[in-house]
Order: sequence, then C-alpha cells, then structure tokens
Amino acid sequence: MNNGSPAQSPAPQVPQAGPMPNSPSLVSNPPLDGPAAYDPDAPKYFFQEKYAPLNVKGNFLTLCACPKNVELGEWLAHQIVEQYRLLHGMLQVIQEVNSVTGLPICNESTCPTMSAGRLTYTWLVDGRAAKISAPKFINRVEKWIISKIHDPVMFPTDKVNGLPDTFALHEISGTSASSPNANTSDEEWIGKSSGFPQTFYKDCQGIMKQMFRCYAHLYHAHWLNPFWHINKHDILNMCFVHFVTVAKYYKLVSEKEMEPMQPLIDLFIKQQRIPPEALAGGHWGQPSSS
Repeated sequence: MNNGSPAQSPAPQVPQAGPMPNSPSLVSNPPLDGPAAYDPDAPKYFFQEKYAPLNVKGNFLTLCACPKNVELGEWLAHQIVEQYRLLHGMLQVIQEVNSVTGLPICNESTCPTMSAGRLTYTWLVDGRAAKISAPKFINRVEKWIISKIHDPVMFPTDKVNGLPDTFALHEISGTSASSPNANTSDEEWIGKSSGFPQTFYKDCQGIMKQMFRCYAHLYHAHWLNPFWHINKHDILNMCFVHFVTVAKYYKLVSEKEMEPMQPLIDLFIKQQRIPPEALAGGHWGQPSSS
C-alpha cells in the first residue's frame, strides 16, 4: 500500500469563529463561479458544539461491540466494510458535479493538496512522498480499500473447519482472547480461526487510517461547502462519531493520527456521543474479553 505520510503539525486548537455565514439558498445573488480554493485558516465552525449535532440518537457501542458468538476477525471485517460504505456516501457528496462549472465540488483547483487545516497528507509516488490533489488522493484510497475488501487472502470467504475463536468459547474454556499485539508466528492472532492472514489486524489499521484522513479533509475543506449549505453536516457528524467509536474501541487509529480532528473528538467524548467504553480499554477492556 502506498500509504501517505502526514507532515508534522502541532496539536490543533479550537479557533475563534465569527458569525455563521448564511446558506447559499438564503443569499440573493449566489456566486456562479463555483467554490473558492481551500483556505487552511478559515474558521473551523465544526469544532463548536452548536454546529455539532447528529441526525440520530443512541449508543454507537451497540453497533460496534463484537457479539460474543462472533469471531473478532469476522467482526472487524464487517466493520471495515460498513465504515467504508458510510465514508463512500459522504465522499459522493463532494464528488457531485457542479452544473455551472462542470467540475466536482472537490477538484484540482479547490483542493490542490490533500489537506486538513495546515496538515497535508502525502502519497508515495515512485517511492517518494509526494503532494497530490485531494480528488486524486481520495480516488487512490477508495481503489485501494476496494481492492483489499475483494482480496480473498485478506477477506477470505472460504469455509474454515473448526470452532471460531469467540468470547463465548473463551468464557467456557477460561482462556483469554487474542490481543492486538499477538502477531508473531508462534502465537494466536486476530482472525486466525476464521482464516484471516497474520497481517489482517495491521491491514485493518492501515485502511482505517486512510479513511480517517478522508474524514479530516471532508471537515476541514468541505464542512461549510457543501455539508452545511445542504444541511448534511449532521449526517457527516453521525458517520464520523460511528467511525471514531469503532477506531477507538478496537485501537485501529492512533491518537497522533487523530490530532487534526481532536477538538471535535473531545467534544463528542464530552457529550458521550463516543461512549466511555470505547476509551476505557475498548474491546479488550470489557469484562467479556478477559
């Protein structure tokens, strides 16, 4: 995988934003030349609580916690597919073609780099880290994720003989489930009993990292246009909360990687939109996992 490498950036701070601009639908003479180029210093309204509603209520832990009778590798594979489905729906919003300009909202001119604030993600091109446009970066990420999901080695579909390694089985036998660090050849690893390769968990981390970068760009470059303007910011928030809950619960995205969105993540943690269980040891910290 040609993973991009983010440039070093200090931890983001919540900016002081001015009054919220009106939606284009409320402006008498909206501009006809399409969206302006991305401004990394534009106010980050999405870091403010009043602009961070969700379109649903409930505990996202019920959607991400692995059932006792399901093997963890199988469940993580399901989560990866589901998280990509949700992200793809949000990416389609910025890929909508403007009828006036003939260009998508996120294009080479508006987003010449894959940026989130002052952080720019790079992609390996001929073995070197290179800055490429956001639409190219996102296109490559999506193609790579799809190739992983359809790879029968990483996501096996053949029937596996024997009992799956589930919480229920460990409760009966009095043993412990595999941890994320059990990845050497003479140990158990996540997904082994279901036929997943030894690199499966690491591959899941790689996929989730790239999906997080897409979310970071959606917020920093496109929260106002189009999500706020078309009143879909609450759906974006819902998808992001679900994503971060899964990422934290299964330790799939590092804390450092999450820095560009940390103020919003902290806000959702404060509101308990991201459930406390996702922070207190996550999957491996729950009573049924030991």
